[in-house]
Amino acid sequence: MNGLEAQGLSYFYGTKHALDNVSFSVRTGAFCALLGPNGAGKSTLFNLLTRLFVAPDGQITIACHDLRKSPRAALAQLGIVFQQTTLDLDLTVQQNLSYFAALHGLSGRPAQSRIESALDQLDMRERAGEKARALNGGHRRRTEIARALLHDPSVLLLDEPTVGLDAATRASITDYAHGLAEDGKTILWATHLTDEVQPDDDLIILHQARILETGKAQDIAGDMSLQDRFLALTGTVA
Repeated sequence: MNGLEAQGLSYFYGTKHALDNVSFSVRTGAFCALLGPNGAGKSTLFNLLTRLFVAPDGQITIACHDLRKSPRAALAQLGIVFQQTTLDLDLTVQQNLSYFAALHGLSGRPAQSRIESALDQLDMRERAGEKARALNGGHRRRTEIARALLHDPSVLLLDEPTVGLDAATRASITDYAHGLAEDGKTILWATHLTDEVQPDDDLIILHQARILETGKAQDIAGDMSLQDRFLALTGTVA
C-alpha cells in the first residue's frame, strides 16, 4: 500500500519545463529521499503535492485520497515543513503551535495535550515560552516539525529541512524523521545532500525536471558511493 503517489505530473513556468511527466510512489511507513541538485524541480513538486500549484494533468493520491477530487480529505493527511520558515517570529513556540492547532479545529485540553506531546518528542518543552525569533535555526526547525505533526498526519513532506543547519543538528533531525517512518508515517524528504540518505532508504533522483532513478539508495549507488553515483547521473560538480 502506498501513502503517496504521483502520476504524470508536468508543470511549466512560462516556457520552462519545471517538471516533465513525473511519476513515483512512496510506500506507507517508508522514508523516501527526493534527491536533486538545486533547481531540479523539488520545490515545484512539493508545491503541487500541497496544492499551492495545480498541475494541468496527472494525478496525486495522498493516503488513498485523490488530491484533485477530494482536496480536503487529502490535505488533512499531510504534514508539511517548507524550505523557508513559516513561523510567526513574534509569537512564542506555544502560541505558534496553538494557532496552528486552532486552524485544524483543535482547542482546549485536546489541543494542549497534542502540543505538549509534540514538544516532548522534539525536545522543545523548555522553549515553549520563547519567541520564535529568539530560537536558533535547529530549534526553529524542530518547532516546525512539531507543528506539522499536531493533527497526526499520515504523510509528512519536508522540503530541504536542514538547510543552513550545522552537521550535528542536521543528523539529529534526519534521524528523527527516520524514526517517524519506523512508527508508520510516510516521509518524503527533499534534499540535495547525499549524506542525509541512508543505504536502505527509498530514493528518487530528480534532475532537470525529470526522474532519473528510483529504488533503494544502496541499489542505485551500486559499487560507487551514493555521492559519486549522484554526481555521475546529474553531471554536477562536487
